[in-house]
Amino acid sequence: MERRWGPRIRKRGHWRDSLASSKQVNVSSSGLRWLVFALVVNVPWTPYALALPFLSVLLTTPKVSAQLGRSHKTVARVTGQVVIWLRRTLPGRAIQLVGDGAYAVITLGVQCQRQQVTLLAPLRLDARLFEPPLRRDGTHRGRPPVVGARLPNLAQVAVAPTTRWHRSLVPWYGGTHQVVDWTTGTALWYTTGTPPLAIRWVLVRDPHGARPTRAFFATDTAHGAPDMIAAFVNRWPLEVTFEEARAHLGLETQRQWSDRAIERTTPALLGLFSLVVLLAHAFYPTGDLPLPQVAWYPKTHATFHDVLALVRRRLWQQFIYQTDAPPADLRFISPLQVEHLLSAACY
Repeated sequence: MERRWGPRIRKRGHWRDSLASSKQVNVSSSGLRWLVFALVVNVPWTPYALALPFLSVLLTTPKVSAQLGRSHKTVARVTGQVVIWLRRTLPGRAIQLVGDGAYAVITLGVQCQRQQVTLLAPLRLDARLFEPPLRRDGTHRGRPPVVGARLPNLAQVAVAPTTRWHRSLVPWYGGTHQVVDWTTGTALWYTTGTPPLAIRWVLVRDPHGARPTRAFFATDTAHGAPDMIAAFVNRWPLEVTFEEARAHLGLETQRQWSDRAIERTTPALLGLFSLVVLLAHAFYPTGDLPLPQVAWYPKTHATFHDVLALVRRRLWQQFIYQTDAPPADLRFISPLQVEHLLSAACY
């Protein structure tokens, strides 16, 4: 969410502010909501994964869509359109789409399965899960059933004494590893009016009970449960990308109000994050970045601020002393002072 104000920003709406909201209080803020797709990669200069945005789509509220005279498109509908574009652009490549609870939609999962894209998202503990339908012989009449018997809710599975739990060490937030208990199974997720969706669900709980039990699903029924947990943890770098773009790339500080300018500038700033990371990898393919050190703690890995400064330095050095050099005995500023000024400007 890009927090923007202004009466002339036509596509501005009121959205739930995830940073200001909590489980007890929902806070809405005025701004623009972007649907951002990013590629999660690992780079050699930091142990944390990075999310590199490559596509941004502006969403509108139902009220704003009506004011613009357009049919409203939900997050799931726009995501389904992007999934079709991705499959057409990348034929034959394995694609795994990881999202939050807004993407836990049966129709989106069915569309992902048709496009051979794996969708992974959180699952409600009260989701309606069913067994596959039984095969019918020729003596039965009427419409064949689409699902079988109703399965217990995952909330019931989580507390049932017969549930068999497994314990694994999985990658966790902050580049660490965590021991979790999990159980998994396959089912058909179904609600009236939608086609059933074959999923693999996984329940995750904390062995010490410090965190609530959560459920996830994947449209690939052959997906392993520990891999599903690790894949969902890899979604968090996208939130880090948003904060880095706000802190260092000027996101939410634009002053444009026209539709075209808004729809150009914000995707360009998010794409700039990806461009800076790619340039840094091209300049330092082994990850040996010259990190600035301070007296109060040793810096072991580069932050995005460091990477941005190094890319600026490499680019700006190409524009220094483009004219003929003065005589050797004439020097207006010492090389050390030039280095200090350049470092201050880059940072």
